[in-house]
Amino acid sequence: MSASGSLFLLPSDLGDAPTPVIPGASQAMAHRLRHFIAENPKSARAFLKRIAYPQPLNTVSITTLDKDTPATAIAGLLKPLRDGLDVALLSEAGCPAVADPGALLVRAAHEAGIPVVPLVGPSAILLALMASGLNGQRFAFHGYLPVDATARASKIRELEQRSKREDATQIFIETPYRNDAMLQSLMEYGADTTLLCVAADLTQPGEFIATRSIAAWRKKLPALNKRPAVFLLYCKR
Repeated sequence: MSASGSLFLLPSDLGDAPTPVIPGASQAMAHRLRHFIAENPKSARAFLKRIAYPQPLNTVSITTLDKDTPATAIAGLLKPLRDGLDVALLSEAGCPAVADPGALLVRAAHEAGIPVVPLVGPSAILLALMASGLNGQRFAFHGYLPVDATARASKIRELEQRSKREDATQIFIETPYRNDAMLQSLMEYGADTTLLCVAADLTQPGEFIATRSIAAWRKKLPALNKRPAVFLLYCKR
């Protein structure tokens, strides 16, 4: 038996609205923990408040792990676990370590022999894929596409070719305030017959999910500015 604590991967909700998307068992585990690692401590405290965390939040330890955290800092983040304390990893992305810098911590925990325990909760990427009607047997997640217009156009065409070649759904995201620009790029550079799913505000009151051909989308586009969204692209062979 390991003398260390366990690293619990605690999913967060996907928006500010109080929706019942975190299972009771995951909430119960969060309620008993006192040490957290999060991308954004302020957001983490707001999440804990939404799930009725039973202790004063100013007594909770929340350390930061984000895209700017150097690899040399990971060992320090593991110290409470080595000292025998249980710790939860929280993400801004819903599920920790998926499209999230927390993967570095999880890998380091495995290397150190620290138990890693994933807890059930929402993943925007998987929810979008489930609801898209596109190929869920083969898919790839690409994170963010290039911001540069020329590079983005090239990437969109590359994803179409890859989808057709591999018969696989291609999934990507964008910074919410650039979502409308992403849609315009897809309309300009995507092939008419390419299928595109847009999934926005998942699990939230304004949830929007639709799959159409690029040609059909050109007739009417949703307003996505500042709305968290996932894009899924699929080209039939």
